[in-house]
Amino acid sequence: MSAQNIIAVYNLATVADNEAGQTWYARAHSFALELSAKYNVGSLLVHGVIAALSPRNKWERNMQDAESMVKVAAAGGDYQDLMSLKVCTFSKNKEKAAKILTLDLIDRSDSKIKEILSGPKMIEFYHCIQELADVCIDGHAYSVWVGDRITLANVPSIGKKLRETIKADYKEAAQSLGIEPYVLQAITWVCWKRIHGV
Repeated sequence: MSAQNIIAVYNLATVADNEAGQTWYARAHSFALELSAKYNVGSLLVHGVIAALSPRNKWERNMQDAESMVKVAAAGGDYQDLMSLKVCTFSKNKEKAAKILTLDLIDRSDSKIKEILSGPKMIEFYHCIQELADVCIDGHAYSVWVGDRITLANVPSIGKKLRETIKADYKEAAQSLGIEPYVLQAITWVCWKRIHGV
């Protein structure tokens, strides 16, 4: 359980893993900015919606779901209209996305969006797709850090102290490799999923 385990997985990354990881958050960020421009909806709101819809949702579907919600909101849809849409995540996460898109104009702040997202993993993902210096700690990131394949059902609850320890190790490993921590997390995530077929 250390920065060394993270670096060990990084060293197993293929050229393809590296390219996919290096550009993962940049592509997510670009997608959010495209939606923001296309529908004239604030980019922070779009980033928040993408993060809210992310749990247990494949990325391609997350993009579709985010666009359908942003499109309805841009056309004047209200909270009920947004809640009637079909998305591939939990209903409480759809509620979060709908709440973000229906925030009052004076309330559309970063802090308000994070208050709605509430969960640390979602806030980390929200930060990472804005390409801010954070690390998204999910079950795969935890497994990489432990240095052992742990099925998502068996990943323990990651409390505040453990989360900070894991993040510190990702940041230490990233610094030694000369890359951003969120980029290292993405590269190791892509590599881990390939190695373990998940």
